[in-house]
Amino acid sequence: MGRKGWAGSPPRDDDEARERIVDATLTCIERRGPSQTSLSDVADALGITRRTIYRYFATTEDLFTAAAEVALNGFVARIETITADIDDVAGQLVEVVAFIVERLPDEPLLTLLLENDRTNQFSRRMLAPPVINRCRIILRHSQIDWESLGFHSDADIDELTEFLLRIIQSMVIAPPDPPRDGPALRAFLHRWVGPALTACR
Repeated sequence: MGRKGWAGSPPRDDDEARERIVDATLTCIERRGPSQTSLSDVADALGITRRTIYRYFATTEDLFTAAAEVALNGFVARIETITADIDDVAGQLVEVVAFIVERLPDEPLLTLLLENDRTNQFSRRMLAPPVINRCRIILRHSQIDWESLGFHSDADIDELTEFLLRIIQSMVIAPPDPPRDGPALRAFLHRWVGPALTACR
């Protein structure tokens, strides 16, 4: 019940149903934009009814939040390659922040979600515990000697991560006018990220 239709190929279970609904939502958003994407569009794409979608997502905002989380996790995964061979801590973290600030506006789906974030759900997702936890794991797996920098606990690294994510969030949502070019952006970040790395000493 609730999994009939699906263009003749019903999902195996509720988890797959949710995943397919979210995937269809991401596709619809990429094609139409968030403001032009409705539950009816998603239902039509899957060959199901809106009632079926409501079984898994109470509102359109809940569905968009789930879609935003998938999109954001995909982008965060790409950051791992930048931190894989970290040596100069400040330089590499600046590069990571600069990469995100420079590249995020070129991610169509994430940009669309940010521009249509009526309830700030996507903006909050950027600072949600799962995102901070994932970023901490990425940093822990790098070659940084966190103990020597004074970061003795996960809580210390979480605070640094939150600080960096808040910089990213503000610079993406409200970019400076005029915008900083690559060298100017990195100089700005070096000036403020460097002191943050010595705060725990």
